[in-house]
Amino acid sequence: MRVTPVHLNSAIAGLFMIGSSCFALGSVPAYVNAVGGPIDGITYFVGSIFFTSASFLQLVQSQTPAATEVDAASATRPTPLRWWAWLPHDRAWLAAITQFPGTLFFNVSTGAALIHNATVAEEQRYVWRPDIYGSILFLVSSFFALLAVAVVNGSRRHTSGWRIGWWNMAGSILFMASALASFILPSGELVSTRISVAGTFGGAVCFLVGAALMFPAWRAALHQSQSSRPSTGR
Repeated sequence: MRVTPVHLNSAIAGLFMIGSSCFALGSVPAYVNAVGGPIDGITYFVGSIFFTSASFLQLVQSQTPAATEVDAASATRPTPLRWWAWLPHDRAWLAAITQFPGTLFFNVSTGAALIHNATVAEEQRYVWRPDIYGSILFLVSSFFALLAVAVVNGSRRHTSGWRIGWWNMAGSILFMASALASFILPSGELVSTRISVAGTFGGAVCFLVGAALMFPAWRAALHQSQSSRPSTGR
């Protein structure tokens, strides 16, 4: 299968934006009141599917050099994708390979949340635990992503990649806060519904901003590669 790097990057950013929007929308109380709990749960589940799709494509992108090391000419040239690789020394790949299973845990937690009449023990096992595991993996992924940006950009801390990395780290921290606040007490209530909702909404917004920044970051990278090419004067 061949795709153009620019279209692959756009697809990843777009899928992340849709997934983030679903999570943000699902956490808005007015939306829940308008559509009801079941539809709200479906909104989260659909959002998790978009997250997983984007994360899988980002993993494939990270292990396909021709899809990342591009210039203005090669960005629109179809390139074969590398479906499997083992790159433990590549921090960008480590970020992608830890993020992907995190999204799968969110698939499980949001899917299980659709089950009606579940006991507290069942909700702890199938909803809360996958949620906390996914949040932990997102934090680890964000850490590796920041390390990857630091390696590429050295001491420059105001690049697009650095900003994207910190927006995603903020989103991961807020998702973790939401997961911790969603622990189900024996009474069936959450530790803190307010923190759970606010963490989900804030984290989703951070991920949405980070995904949106991927478009100008890509254009800036192409411009930089073009300007850094040696001129061929006559």
